[in-house]
Amino acid sequence: MATLISIREAPRPGQPPAFALWALGFRPFYLLASGFAALSIALWALQFAGLLGHAYLQGPLWHAHEMLFGFSLAVLVGFLFTAGRNWSGQATPTGAPLAALAALWVAGRVLVLTPWGWVALVVNTAFPLAAAVGLGLAFYKGRNTRNFFFVGLLVLMGLAELCVHLNVLGVLPVPAWAGIGLALDVMLFVLCVMAGRVLPMFTNNGVPGAKAVRIPQLEKAALGLVLALLLADVLQIKGLPLALLAVVGAGAHLARWLRWQPWKTLHNPLVWVLHLAYAWIPLHLLLRAAAELGWVGASAATHALTAGAIGGMVMGMITRTALGHTGRALRAGRVEVTCYALVALAAVVRVAVPLLAPGLTVGAVELSALLWSAGFGLYTVAYWPILSRARSDGLPG
Repeated sequence: MATLISIREAPRPGQPPAFALWALGFRPFYLLASGFAALSIALWALQFAGLLGHAYLQGPLWHAHEMLFGFSLAVLVGFLFTAGRNWSGQATPTGAPLAALAALWVAGRVLVLTPWGWVALVVNTAFPLAAAVGLGLAFYKGRNTRNFFFVGLLVLMGLAELCVHLNVLGVLPVPAWAGIGLALDVMLFVLCVMAGRVLPMFTNNGVPGAKAVRIPQLEKAALGLVLALLLADVLQIKGLPLALLAVVGAGAHLARWLRWQPWKTLHNPLVWVLHLAYAWIPLHLLLRAAAELGWVGASAATHALTAGAIGGMVMGMITRTALGHTGRALRAGRVEVTCYALVALAAVVRVAVPLLAPGLTVGAVELSALLWSAGFGLYTVAYWPILSRARSDGLPG
C-alpha cells in the first residue's frame, strides 16, 4: 500500500502538458464523481424542498441510489483501478476500455431519469460487474489473492443494484431499500478496511512521533462486527439484537480509532481529514442502535455514514491520491482545506440539526446541500487540470 502514496518530483520545465484523462482509473472517476456529487445533491435539495419533480427512482430512493451507485461507486472504482495496479503489478483498464466504463457510468446516471427502467437496470448493473472483471483480471494475472475480496464486493454492489431496479420495476418483492441497505453495508466495510490500511501509516508518515498502532485482534474484531452487521441486515434481524451488535461495533471502532492517535494530526490537514471522517463510523453505529430502539430517526444514522464518513473519507482520499499519483507534493493548500471544511460542515448540519431541531429539517437539508455542492464543485474545478494532464514528473499513470 505504501507505493500508493509514493511520489517523485522531477518536473520537466517547458514540457507541454499532455491530455492524460484516460491514463489511470482515478483520473476520470474522481472528476465524474466530484462533479456529480455537486450537481446531484443540489438537485436533491430542490426536490426535497418541493421545487423539482421526481425521477424514475423517485424521491429519497433516487437520492440514496445515486449517492451510492453513482457517486460512491465511481470513487471506489477509480481508487481500486489505481491501487489495484500497484497491488498486483498488472495493468488495470486504461485508454479506450476506461473511457467505455466511464461512458457506461454516465449512461446509468442519465437513464435513471427516464422511463426506460429495463435499460437502466442493465446499464447500472453492468457497471460494477464490468469493473469487477477489470480489477479481477489484474489480480488474477498478478496472483494477488490478498485483495481479491474487493472483486467480490463489487459483485455485491451489482447485486444490490439489481435488487433496487427489480423492485422498482415490480418484479422482485424484496424492498428496494434492502438493496440500498446492502450497498451501505458494503461501503461501510470498504471504508473500514481501507482506513485500517492507510490511516496508521499516513499518521506515522505525516506526524513524526505519532506512534499510531494497529492491534491485530482489534482489527479483526472491528471488521468482523461490520460483516456481522451486513449479515444481520441480509437476514432482516431487527430490534434489540441489531442494536446491541451496533453498539459493540461502535465500541470496537472507537477503540481502533483512538489507537491511531487522531489528536496528534491537527496540524496536518491531509491526515486529520481522514481521522475526522473515520470518527463518523462509531457515531453512525451508535445512531443506528438508537434508531433500532426508536430513539432517533434512521436518517440520522444513514447520513452520519454517507455525508460524514463516506463524504469526508472520499474528499480526503481524492485529494491525497490525486496529488500523489500526478507527481505533486503531498501538501494540502487553501483549496484542499476549504473542501475539507465545507464537506465536514455539510455532514454536521445534515445530521445534527434535524436531531436537535426537527422543525428546521428542510432548511438543514438545503444548507447542507449548499455546503456539500460547494466543496465538491470546488474540487472539480481546481483538480480538472491536475487530473486531465500528464504527471509532473513525466512518469506514466
